[in-house]
Amino acid sequence: MTHPQIALVTGSRKGIGRHVAERLVGRGFRVIGCSRQEPDWRLDGYEHVIADVSEERDVIRLVQGIRSRYGGLSVLINNAGIASMNPVLLTPGATIDRIVRTNFIGTVLTSREGAKVMMSARFGRIVNLTSVAVPMALEGEAIYAASKSAVETFTRILARELGPSGITVNAVGPPPIETDLTRGVPREKLDALVARLATRRQATLDEVARVIDFLIAPENGGLTGQIIYLGGP
Repeated sequence: MTHPQIALVTGSRKGIGRHVAERLVGRGFRVIGCSRQEPDWRLDGYEHVIADVSEERDVIRLVQGIRSRYGGLSVLINNAGIASMNPVLLTPGATIDRIVRTNFIGTVLTSREGAKVMMSARFGRIVNLTSVAVPMALEGEAIYAASKSAVETFTRILARELGPSGITVNAVGPPPIETDLTRGVPREKLDALVARLATRRQATLDEVARVIDFLIAPENGGLTGQIIYLGGP
């Protein structure tokens, strides 16, 4: 493991991405984050790159920049994602395209480019963010859930393709968390969703981060191709 301390976190400007990035810095990682806008915070050990993960040229530039500056990449957290709560019949084509391109295509592109760098060291940890919206088949979230379902299938297959190279690929599916992604959801809809969980409550950022900590640990090289949901959907 030549470069054990370099991590890339997509969608790190706020929410889960920011929390995970800060946590990784606290554990001694050099963290590179990205989003389509500048963050309103700074942290020693963290650098931010303006990049749209749905754009292939942006992703190639981002990962090549990491390779040229640091020589390697050991951890990739594919957190960038968007949602739009609408019935299918009322969802515009542009919204469908934006959700699928960010959530699924973005995960594919960053995983592809990141894995190329990881393979040279024969070590890597990729964690993709999915959602309990998949197993719960949430009404009004068909496009979002479908994009995350694609992420899950991609996770399982990529794990098989990269396993011989010492790279694990797993996914974490949180229930609702107090982030910008859920603030636009009506309170009654959130309450109804939470009532269907085994935990009967929203998750915390720390709970999500602790699962990611486990999945990226060097000693957990045998854990791959798994989808871990929080909250007991």
